[in-house]
Amino acid sequence: MAEQASTRKNVFSKKIDKFFTGLADAWNFVKRFFQEVFLPPYEFKEVIQQCYRIGVESLPLISLTGFIVGVVFTNQSRPSLSEFGATSWLPALISIAVVRAMGPLVTALIAAGKVGSGIGAEIGSMKVTEQIDAMEVSATNPFKFLVVTRVLATTFMIPVLVMYTDFVALMGAFVNVNTNELVSISTFFVQVFDAITFLDIFSSILKSLLFGFTIGIVGCYKGYNSSKGTEGVGRAANASVVIAMFLIFIEELLVLQIVTAIRSM
Repeated sequence: MAEQASTRKNVFSKKIDKFFTGLADAWNFVKRFFQEVFLPPYEFKEVIQQCYRIGVESLPLISLTGFIVGVVFTNQSRPSLSEFGATSWLPALISIAVVRAMGPLVTALIAAGKVGSGIGAEIGSMKVTEQIDAMEVSATNPFKFLVVTRVLATTFMIPVLVMYTDFVALMGAFVNVNTNELVSISTFFVQVFDAITFLDIFSSILKSLLFGFTIGIVGCYKGYNSSKGTEGVGRAANASVVIAMFLIFIEELLVLQIVTAIRSM
């Protein structure tokens, strides 16, 4: 019994050590990114290429999801408002929900699944096939070329995708409202913009920047530190999605608390 207890204690101790070692490695990885991002050479061409891959290639999925979110949320909200004879509030309610929370969160979760896993798998496969080592031998900075460019691209493009998702979701809501309440598009969008404030837009953009940075840095970190062949690549892609989504929810909560405190001032 004493030996079993000692073994369990050692295993638990090793897990604790591994956890804090991982946190230290992640911190050093993020710190290295902020050091490298301001140093030449600047890989503008690669950043633009990654922006295209992250932004344009995600448009079909983002468009479909955003439109469905607008239609579904409108359908779900109508019965509650109709009980009070307040269906005319639908445009304002939808705009607040989409701009404040649903647009950034839905876009970030989709990007974490599509973009984050892709970055983790791509860099992970380069790691296990020793392509990153070959880049170092050829006098190319692999961290600058692979990590900095992808993190910058996700940080820039997620806010753009969020604004596009907001627009598509509002168009889906308009189609639903116009079909049921016969509201014109001018009346709909007047109510939409009357309901949102500068703080709503600012918080949405702030969250989008944080979400984009998180997706990029997590995917690059897990891919850059992957090992054990193809199995490690799969684990890197899976971990990129899970950890990024977990951090996105935490960031959503933190920003919400800050914005709520500002509103109450």
